[in-house]
Amino acid sequence: MKTQYYTATSLDGFIATEDDSLDWLFSLGAPNDSSYPSFIAEVGALAMGSATYEWMGRNADKVAAETGSSWPYSQPVWVFTRRRLPIIEGADIRFVKGDVQSIHAEMRSAAGTKNIWIVGGGDLAGQFYDAGLLDELIVQVGSVTLGKGKPLFPRKVLGPVLRLVSVHQLGAGMAELRYEVQH
Repeated sequence: MKTQYYTATSLDGFIATEDDSLDWLFSLGAPNDSSYPSFIAEVGALAMGSATYEWMGRNADKVAAETGSSWPYSQPVWVFTRRRLPIIEGADIRFVKGDVQSIHAEMRSAAGTKNIWIVGGGDLAGQFYDAGLLDELIVQVGSVTLGKGKPLFPRKVLGPVLRLVSVHQLGAGMAELRYEVQH
């Protein structure tokens, strides 16, 4: 079982625009043409930031067009937020706040032998990293630049902490980099 940050980023290191839009991503390829189908099959629980959750709710039609469902996860999802958010019908959502360490234990229990996916954002993934809970980064780098936006991983990580374990080209617009986090 691993805790993985699986995400896409622009070439200049942003996962979303300043207003939390992911529209830039849809022109770069379909999820089924990437490692996503095999990745999600091994996921037993998800951690998600409130901005990602809200974007999915606001863009249910786009999500359905890309994935076949307005809420594409059958696994339980822990949404980290300090605010009260609407519930998406048919989704197994657990709204939480506070330290990721204690919530990670709940997620591990729910995931069983499967992995935990930190969907986004970058700061949430950074909190798992800070707590020593992040095992792997899987980053799909798109052939676009955004200039500004929400950073991929707003942490300083120096030294041989991230070990590159694989690189794969995904069509003409993406490359996937896998990093193992050395604890």
